[in-house]
Amino acid sequence: MGINKESEVEANLQIGPTDQGMVRLYIEGSGIEVPLDFEPEEAEEIAEEIRAAAALARAMSTGGKKR
Repeated sequence: MGINKESEVEANLQIGPTDQGMVRLYIEGSGIEVPLDFEPEEAEEIAEEIRAAAALARAMSTGGKKR
């Protein structure tokens, strides 16, 4: 499945710190549970990628106009 392929799958996402000093992304849905643990630095890099993708998506949806 690629980024641009739509899906009917529903899932819940939880994000938070673990007691081991990691950042956990916990994905649950359709009978599966996926805990993904990251070092804080890795989590910050992921957050930057999400912000950049959100900015690009916003630009695409507004025809390149900034709000």
